Amino acid sequence: MTEVTVVIGAGSIGQAIARRVSAGKHVLLADLQQATADAAAKVMSDAGFEVTTAKVDVSSRESVRALIAQAMCIGDITGVIHAAGVSPSQAAPATILQVDLYGTALVLELFGEVIAKGGSAIVIASQSGHRLPALSVEQNRALALSPTEALLALPMLQPERVTDPLNAYQISKRGNSLRVAAQAVRWGKRGARVNTISPGIIFTPLARVELKGPRGDGYRRMIESCAAKRGGTPDEVAAVAALLMGPEGTFITGSDFLMDGGVTAQYWYGADQ
Repeated sequence: MTEVTVVIGAGSIGQAIARRVSAGKHVLLADLQQATADAAAKVMSDAGFEVTTAKVDVSSRESVRALIAQAMCIGDITGVIHAAGVSPSQAAPATILQVDLYGTALVLELFGEVIAKGGSAIVIASQSGHRLPALSVEQNRALALSPTEALLALPMLQPERVTDPLNAYQISKRGNSLRVAAQAVRWGKRGARVNTISPGIIFTPLARVELKGPRGDGYRRMIESCAAKRGGTPDEVAAVAALLMGPEGTFITGSDFLMDGGVTAQYWYGADQ
């Protein structure tokens, strides 16, 4: 039976991970923009991969179900790479919560119903989730365990509480790691694994937009002050994903891997030394 890797978000990071983990598998590249998926498919096809494309809106249950149906017509879904999302400079708080938080919960719920035994998934979160102050135990559990369709109705996520796009993004990315930890229990019953990677500033087209935007100065300060003194690359994220999704990562599930060159360490503890 053909094994399928589903890539949701066909940008630089999703492509880099797919190249590392999909040799001998069929790659289904899905994106909100069909042109993005098609461009990524050409690059991967030219590199020897068997590729199909799809258009998907992760904030739509019907759209995600259609993507799963397309994947299952090809073969067994053994890998899921969820790298879709919007940044604080791209959207209003409500849209960020709808796409980055609810959309991820939806992907985890629906793919968790069909992932093959031995399969694995990666969700791309962000260092921003680690910059959010601690939430209460009750808030953590609500983000982790609320039914998908009840998630956006949580009191902590209402418009009067979440008024800033960056705050919405931080909550969404914290929620992603919490959600993955909870879903790892459910996925484990199918013999499958799921983990989160929280990258820092990775040089993708999206990051370059951010660097030119209103938060650009803050991004540059983060790079200058962190231990690595640079941003990261999609291939470095893919190296971590390859460990987590491959045979050497079979004891790892429900975990979040922060890789940000030391930005978060600097943020919380740099002033004390």
